[in-house]
Amino acid sequence: MNRLGKTLFFATLGLFTSLGTSAEVAPLKILLINGGCCHDYDLQGPVIKGVVEERLNAVVTIASSPSKKTDALFDVYENDDWADGYDLIIHNECSANVTDTEYVNRILEAHRSGVPAVNIHCAMHSYRWGKFKESVTLGEDNAHWFEMIGVQSSGHGPKFPVKVTYHQDVDHPITKDLKDWVTPTGELYNNIQIFDSAIALATGSQTLKDGRVAEAVIVWTNLYGPNKTRIFSASIGHSSEEVADDNFADLLVQGILWSVNKLDDEGKAAEGFLANH
Repeated sequence: MNRLGKTLFFATLGLFTSLGTSAEVAPLKILLINGGCCHDYDLQGPVIKGVVEERLNAVVTIASSPSKKTDALFDVYENDDWADGYDLIIHNECSANVTDTEYVNRILEAHRSGVPAVNIHCAMHSYRWGKFKESVTLGEDNAHWFEMIGVQSSGHGPKFPVKVTYHQDVDHPITKDLKDWVTPTGELYNNIQIFDSAIALATGSQTLKDGRVAEAVIVWTNLYGPNKTRIFSASIGHSSEEVADDNFADLLVQGILWSVNKLDDEGKAAEGFLANH
């Protein structure tokens, strides 16, 4: 075989090897906790599942709650090993009045043990008690959920579009190639405090009826617990229109890939983890 023949042979062999490797990558197993008060979770769950499975090599399982109130509980959390077998948990729940510390610690133990999480919107306002409208102290009983989240928030403003501005001075693979955008009508969550373990990636702003501009950090990462578990959060996502927006989908996918450590420094997915690749 001449040199050209050898070159073509090994190039072809490399192509098939590459294709075979990509095809053999197991899909990410993602558990979406979806339900509770104040949002159209019956619609949001399938939208988020569709967005993720359309863009990633992933299978999303939805765990719902029959409650439409702030006391929403999820059967899946009743077992100590509730997160076993999943690569990532997406928290899209609104359970502000669930204050059972044993229940909440069972959720958090999975993340302390190394299971990464993505938190959307009302997950920031779940599992809170005591004087949660004041700055909590790390390590105290009412701080544990906020410690996982990385940012403490206590409320939101009116329903107006939110301008999303990515921090250009933060060279982070999640947001490296993302462009600023404006959400459909949504809610801007406040910031009571941002913990040292968190890195802010985007600010949201709303122009209110009286002309004032409200601002808050709305996208960030966090390293949680002894294993420095990767946690990604976006406090936008109030409406189904928001979570279906292509800009939100791009952000969500990047956040998922970073959380499972499948995103390189340039913001590119590891081979085999994008859908149809």
